[in-house]
Amino acid sequence: MELLAEFMEEPGSQSLALAFFEMEALGQLLFRFIFNFIVVGIIIHCFYYPKSKRRDYYFTFSLINVSVFLLILLMGSVKLKIGFALGIFAIFGIIRYRTEQVPIREMTYLFVIIAISVINALAVQISYAEMLVTNALFIGCIWLLESERWLKHTSCKLILYDKIQLITPDRQAELLDDLKKRTGLPINKVEVGHIDFLRDAAFIKVYYESDNQEINTVDHLTRFPRED
Repeated sequence: MELLAEFMEEPGSQSLALAFFEMEALGQLLFRFIFNFIVVGIIIHCFYYPKSKRRDYYFTFSLINVSVFLLILLMGSVKLKIGFALGIFAIFGIIRYRTEQVPIREMTYLFVIIAISVINALAVQISYAEMLVTNALFIGCIWLLESERWLKHTSCKLILYDKIQLITPDRQAELLDDLKKRTGLPINKVEVGHIDFLRDAAFIKVYYESDNQEINTVDHLTRFPRED
């Protein structure tokens, strides 16, 4: 301690110590940024993108990760409160794009990416080992839930059906056979929605198990565009 005090009293030592601390802070910022970027990159590139093939969401998730992480980390210098951090988290979490409604799967990944960015930016008082384990738990849970070994993917389509006489409960077997022949899908469940007796048509939602690893976003449409 005496040597440190003597060193600090020497001319130019304070500026040198300040530069050392600035370099240390810069090193921690770069380390946390690279670590966070790699973790989120694994989640997006290895779990989300192989099924969805949505390059637009790949771009969006990556930039939101960078933006949230740097925003939270750099504002920590003014003693950012956890309530303010959660407020930013909520603002980004309820994003809806004007061009299309964000599917639930994309919203879930957005929620996870923002959570990881906030945790990695605010986890200043925990050790690197704890931060590593926390991020590993995120990756492990996503891998487990995305694995086809545990859960089979069930797709659904909305169909405007013209044979309205087959929608009655006593003719459900005929309805399934007709839908299977006309769509070529292994349909295992049918839900009848709005019925239009004037047009002799009904909205039917069909469910089927798909072996295709890719996610078809059209499968999740629940209504037709409004007619003119």
